[in-house]
Amino acid sequence: MIALSTVQSSNAASSKELPSGLVGVFVGATSGIGKATLLQLAKYARQPRFYFVGRSQSAADEILPQLNQINADGKYVFIKADPSLLSVVDEVCQSIQQNETKIDILFQSQGTLDISTETSEHLPLIMALSYYSRMRFIANLLPLLQKSPFGRAMIVMAGTKEGPINANDIAGKRILPWKARGHLCSMITLTLEHFAKLAPGVSFVHNYPGFVATPLAKSMKGVTGGIMRSVFYFTGLFSTKNYISLEETGERHCFLATSSRFESKERYGGSSGREVAVGSDGVVGSGVYIVDEVCESGGKDVQKLLNGVRQEGTHEKIWEHLQSEFLRVTGKSTIQ
Repeated sequence: MIALSTVQSSNAASSKELPSGLVGVFVGATSGIGKATLLQLAKYARQPRFYFVGRSQSAADEILPQLNQINADGKYVFIKADPSLLSVVDEVCQSIQQNETKIDILFQSQGTLDISTETSEHLPLIMALSYYSRMRFIANLLPLLQKSPFGRAMIVMAGTKEGPINANDIAGKRILPWKARGHLCSMITLTLEHFAKLAPGVSFVHNYPGFVATPLAKSMKGVTGGIMRSVFYFTGLFSTKNYISLEETGERHCFLATSSRFESKERYGGSSGREVAVGSDGVVGSGVYIVDEVCESGGKDVQKLLNGVRQEGTHEKIWEHLQSEFLRVTGKSTIQ
């Protein structure tokens, strides 16, 4: 466990170590973990330029004054958009490309627990937000991340909770509900590993935030949603000590976004003298990190599971599936 005091000390130091003019893109930052991280990072950054993407203008109107109060030297731009649509993701990325020559941090926490809705692009909403749109943002913005001396892409989902993948159902349309999280998390981590091969100068973090009180449960619909909300309520009622505050989760995600512990493979280069985390493949400093709610790397069990999936060649099938969906929906692999 990395103590909160250690996290806070690292974050405070980052305000001096990171260059001014930090450019960050936050998707899903109008509430919950994304908002908490955006506000905390604004506190530590010097003259930052932050873009945050979401659907709620009213939520953004509440956040903008807070950002300016926290750090009046920063520039904050809200982009009103629905990130569940890949075509919209492309438009957002194009607008950012027109204004920036690099991106230092790409932070994505968009998501839903709505398992019944399908988008107009014929993707399940839960998968569109949790996987496809996140990977599309990375694919589109990877060139700008590569131009940063410490580019980092972060995914908030359930790193360290990876599970078996059904190679015959990559899209997860027939996956049993209790196996869906592990399937999705392995897809995310293995896709990040592919991006890391394309861009070894960029680091990638897939984390599990733990139990954090966010509006996510409200997105569950129907009878199933009602049952799950009841479970969440009673779990919270009797286990509130297990919940992580928004302030703490904001601090921890700032740490994941800025600490040299999670350096890219190229930047680390096997050098000694610095404490660098173990990557998703079990190798120190390999550039893709899966971490839990206390910022510790995934253990040997999950490393073994992922290695088995790689040996079966399933990681290649995941990439092929992602590319086919990109082409089906948008007609091109990226906006480049």
